Amino acid sequence: MRLSDLQAKMVVNIKDGKHLGTIIDAEVNDAGQILYFTVMVRHLFKRFFKSEPEVNITINQIVKIGTDVILVEL
Repeated sequence: MRLSDLQAKMVVNIKDGKHLGTIIDAEVNDAGQILYFTVMVRHLFKRFFKSEPEVNITINQIVKIGTDVILVEL
């Protein structure tokens, strides 16, 4: 699966059911392993009042990758 395929999916937290946003980037180490994905926070007001509108999600936090949704546990 390509990063562009993942960027088209919504990221949802299974603990509260909230839509976090979409994947915008991935951090990869020298061995080519993905360390974490960066998710752009979807909420407009959080972008204005918060200096970091991004959330980093590690591979261990991903519960399921579906056809149009990525479920995570934060």
